[in-house]
Amino acid sequence: MEKTMNLMEMMKKARADAQRIAADRRYLHAHAETGFDLQETYRYVWDNLTEMGLTPQKCGRCGVTADVGAGERYVLLRADMDALPVLEEADVPFACGDGRMHACGHDMHTAMLLGAARLLKSRETSLPGRVRLMFQPAEEVLQGAKDMLDSGLLNGGTCTGAFMLHVLTNLDLPVGTAIVSAPGVSAPAAAFFRIGVQGKGCHGAMPHTGVDPISTAAHIVLGLQQVQTRELAMADSAVLTLGMLQAGDSANVIPDTAELVGTLRAFADETVQMLLRRTEEVAVQTAQMFRASADFAVTASAPTLRNDARLSQLALAALQELLGKEGALLSSQLGGEGAKSTGSEDFAWVSHTVPSVMIALAAGRPQDGYGFPAHHPKAAFDEAALPVGAAVYAALAGMV
Repeated sequence: MEKTMNLMEMMKKARADAQRIAADRRYLHAHAETGFDLQETYRYVWDNLTEMGLTPQKCGRCGVTADVGAGERYVLLRADMDALPVLEEADVPFACGDGRMHACGHDMHTAMLLGAARLLKSRETSLPGRVRLMFQPAEEVLQGAKDMLDSGLLNGGTCTGAFMLHVLTNLDLPVGTAIVSAPGVSAPAAAFFRIGVQGKGCHGAMPHTGVDPISTAAHIVLGLQQVQTRELAMADSAVLTLGMLQAGDSANVIPDTAELVGTLRAFADETVQMLLRRTEEVAVQTAQMFRASADFAVTASAPTLRNDARLSQLALAALQELLGKEGALLSSQLGGEGAKSTGSEDFAWVSHTVPSVMIALAAGRPQDGYGFPAHHPKAAFDEAALPVGAAVYAALAGMV
């Protein structure tokens, strides 16, 4: 009963702080920044943590951590901070407007974790252990979590569990519904790659004097489609996407080079590794066939996101106490595509290091005007989810 009362009080305090959490979110949204270039976001988070009486620490290139409470054992709570290079079209008065947009809701995550930090600091002496707050850059490019891990994120004590929270919009569930990932893989492994094709430029009227990198790149594209459709078994869910092909700047000139940029995703780490190997082989050998050359490079990657069975059960129980039986679901209850995310998540690096769980939070129903998905220029998120998210983070802090 005492635990339930504490959770109820936590939600009450989070709702009382809703206006402040929304103000944090709107400031971060209006000052959206991308990748590791987060000077204003970093400063804002740092100053707010300091104002609470916490002692923030820089971790990696521009990550921020802060500990609440005491003890050898601690729980890690993660919020990502970076936006996307998207020109915002959502009808909100606090749009960034400079070609960057929090179209994936990371401003929501950061504001929620700041709200949770205030909740936890206010009851620091009664916490069952220590809580480490992780404010992470560069999630969208799958580089920030590993950068923080390599910089000592988990040093100083024993991490007993790690949790991340991600808002979902355009989702037909009541705002504030929590979806706890079922044990096992909930998000695919991913890799970003680049293929550079080196040809020989010439006049468009004399193609025999050169080597055409555009034609070569086109054959590489077709060859990679063959890999995806003919070299994977039905059970091997995977996506190979080439999202960019750039070459040339004139209609009557065959250029020297072409560049292809793409991604791979699969729900098995070994499948991604196989696809990376075959992508390089197809690129290099196809280029040779057409008298060109090709180089291949992986620019960023993340493994599958694994959810710990014990922590998944504990988190579901705690969040059902906080939000009610209907307010917290296990992802497997959704069935079909709802049981797993097809978007990758670099928190996966953490999940391969310590027991971890990914939690989603409904933040906008299509019938209420939130009809565009994340990453869309018109994506919007219901701020009614903000205090719920802060309370969810704070409730997970009890999983020491």
